[in-house]
Amino acid sequence: MSHPRYRTAIVGTGGIAAAHAQALRDHDDRAELAAVVDVDPARARDFAAAWGVPKVYASLTELLRDEPVDLVHLCTPPASHAPLALQCLQAGVTVLVEKPPTLSLAELDTLAGAARQSGAHVATVFQHRFGAGALRLRAMARAGQLGRSLLATCVTQWYRDDAYFDVPWRGRWETEGGGPTMGHGIHQFDLLLSVLGPWETVTAVAARRARRIETEDVSMALVTFADGTVASVVNSVVSPRQTSALRFDYEHATVELEHLYGYRDDDWTVTAAPGHTDVETQWRLSRTDGTSGHAGQLAAVYDALDAGSPPPVTLADTRQTVEFIAALYASAFTGERVHSGQIGPDSPFAQAMNGTGTPWQAVTVR
Repeated sequence: MSHPRYRTAIVGTGGIAAAHAQALRDHDDRAELAAVVDVDPARARDFAAAWGVPKVYASLTELLRDEPVDLVHLCTPPASHAPLALQCLQAGVTVLVEKPPTLSLAELDTLAGAARQSGAHVATVFQHRFGAGALRLRAMARAGQLGRSLLATCVTQWYRDDAYFDVPWRGRWETEGGGPTMGHGIHQFDLLLSVLGPWETVTAVAARRARRIETEDVSMALVTFADGTVASVVNSVVSPRQTSALRFDYEHATVELEHLYGYRDDDWTVTAAPGHTDVETQWRLSRTDGTSGHAGQLAAVYDALDAGSPPPVTLADTRQTVEFIAALYASAFTGERVHSGQIGPDSPFAQAMNGTGTPWQAVTVR
């Protein structure tokens, strides 16, 4: 079956851009990497040479003026995501944006309004949703093969030293939007939310324990879901033994995933409850050798574009995750339980994730 071949550009040629370029190369029959953009001309030229990209631009404005493209990949620092995505939408170009997609709920809602007017789309890079294990887990849960969901845990315990935060935009509310809740754990708890569905309440704490930054370096949350599931979520950048781990306890089985930055089927474990060994058998039937990553999501994006549908992960899907982040911060900084839908457009936590301010604003980390 033949497919359209989408003309694509990458904006921002820092570290994550290579993952996008490789994913595009993996789908060479469906996409052409036509141009790259970066404010650093030398870096852009080096990236273009390394990946065989024919054209280099110094700004998105120049790209959109001179180059016909179907899809733009935004791989720039977080504070630029919303304005650059808005520029793409105004030009009628669909955009795939790295996490965090915006710095606030207000920015996300602005993009949603612009997308409705333009007819173009914004999709968020949440690639862990598209690994084989996640697809299998959601399918088995929907089919009722696992029984009722009861309990879940989600842990992102990573390590980033002080030097990591020497990059000027990191660790600042104004430019990164938050700490590990916003920029590190987001992939794990987005996967959690994609499996468990709508969340209802969040009770959280956030702390700055070790890093000399404005944002938190640790957060924890207790979450309730619409189906009654209870879950805990931990995000950290101060943990020397790094891990990314999720555990789902259903009536008929426990399903676990432990990896770091990307998972394979071997990273999943299924433990059946007594009398339900068929769950383990069913899980093994569709095992693959693939790794979760950008290529898996790109395949789904292209399928949606071929069908004339909004590409995943849509802004509506993304909003559930960004609202969860805002609720976590709101709970942590006000000491109150926060309900889904509670953070309206006039809330300070809709405008910025630090909302009413952090308890450590005037405290110096030693």
